Formats: sequence, C-alpha cells, structure tokens
Amino acid sequence: MKLRVASLQFKISPCDSFDHFRSRVADHVASAADYRAKLLVFPEYFSIGLLHAGVLSLPMHDQIRRLALDYAAPSLQLFQELARKHNLFIAAGTVPVLNGETQNIENHCHLVAPSGQSLAQGKLHMTRFESEDWIVHAARGLKVIETPFAKVAIAICYDVEFPELVRAAVHQGARILIVPSCTDDRQGWLRVRYCAQARTVENQIYVIHSSTVGGLPRVPSCALNYGQASLLTPSDYAFARDGILAEGQANHEMMIVGELDMEALKNSHENGTVLPLRDSLRTPETVKDVELLALH
Repeated sequence: MKLRVASLQFKISPCDSFDHFRSRVADHVASAADYRAKLLVFPEYFSIGLLHAGVLSLPMHDQIRRLALDYAAPSLQLFQELARKHNLFIAAGTVPVLNGETQNIENHCHLVAPSGQSLAQGKLHMTRFESEDWIVHAARGLKVIETPFAKVAIAICYDVEFPELVRAAVHQGARILIVPSCTDDRQGWLRVRYCAQARTVENQIYVIHSSTVGGLPRVPSCALNYGQASLLTPSDYAFARDGILAEGQANHEMMIVGELDMEALKNSHENGTVLPLRDSLRTPETVKDVELLALH
C-alpha cells in the first residue's frame, strides 16, 4: 500500500479576520486534494497570524489566551468541514486551547478524519518562551491513533527531541509520526529536523515534518520563522538514499508531496539491514547494571 501525503511550509503573516484565515487554509487543503493526497499536515502555531485581528499591545500571554478563546473552536470546525469536503485526513497544525478543567492554555494538534471526527494530541514538553512568556502549559497523555492506513502518533515540535516518547508510541504500533513545528531560527529548526531524522532511523518509521516560515514583526517570538518541511524515511535500501523522500525549499511557502510505501516499511521491520526497533527490546537488559569507573 502506498499512501500519498502532503506537508506544508505555511507562511505566517498578518490575518485581520477569520475569513482571511479561512480562505488561506481552504486554498492549501484544495491544493492537497488536487494532488490526491490522503493526509495533509499543517505546522505548529500556524494560526498565530490571527493575533493581528486582536489587540497587539496586550501582554503576549493575554493575546495567546484570547487566541484560544476566540479561534480554537472555529478553527477545528473549519478543518472538519474541509476534511469532509475533500475526503482526506488533516493534521490541523496546532492552536492554543483552553483546558476546561485547569483553565490553563495548552498547545494541541487535532487529527481530523474525512468523517469530520477528530482526536487531539497536546504538546507534552514546553519550550522556554511558551512556558515563560506565553504561559502555555504542558498537556498530559500520549495518543496513538489508528487510521485506515496506519497507526499514527504526533510529536509537536520540541516533543520530537525526546526519544523515549516516540519509542513508546512505536511500541504501541505507530508507524507514521507527524511533527508540526514552529522555529524562529535555523538552530531551532535543525534541532527538530535532526531529531526527527533520528527517530526514523531508530524506530524504522516515517516522519512527516511541517514547519512555519515568514513572520509577524510586531509579535514577540514570532518576528522570525525558519522552516523547511520534509518527508523522512528509514535509512535502508528500500527507501530514499539520504532518508529524505521529499523536502521543500527553506523559508518559502510551499507544499511537498510524496508517497509512503507502507509495505516496504513493514518489510524493513523483518528484513532490514539492521533491525533497531526489534533490537531495542534488549536495551533494558544490556544496561541493567551501569558501572561507574575511574581511570587516571
């Protein structure tokens, strides 16, 4: 089975109304449908341009809370409508949402099915600017989502830098990892990209990385964005030579499209040149007794 997927380099730019935002999102989804993609991935915090529809003089944590209260629900409804209209799965980037129990703001990515049903994965590890400046709180709970084409997990930006998190999802059957990201400079983007590529090698999975580009000069932490979307594969004979099935041109708004060969992935778990996922089961045994030694 081959699964055609699309990943966005979404340009963050001022949106003075939700209708403006709706139009941009709908155009991207229609383009993915034209290319017959079955799964489309938007990046982290791609809706941040809607801050321009509010009061930019407010402290950032108040603006982010306002974004959650005003736009989380209509944004999800928009993606549900578009998924039904175009008959495809959409990883709807991330938006700030209000946790009704704690009243905290969290950062969630919804995976929306063609039926309009959706499931959300919250970001589990906060970067410093999120927790210290935006007052966005870590969510709890890792989800593995069963779809008609594969089990899917979502690691939002910084989350992909924690190998044990992804390994836990893979041990529950995840074979596609979605990584929506938002990074302001090349170093930040490289941290996400290098770790995403490492996760493909050590877990023998596909990774779909989507990133923001552009910027909002009047919004702290969003003035700059460095991004390059990619479709990443394991590093073995059956896959792309460099483990990169497709990637965009850095810092330009665009969409990349490629086909994930799910049968080749399954075969690599049984007949790969190396079998890191299988062999990882031995790791607890081999490091059970760690010795601390001194050499002078």
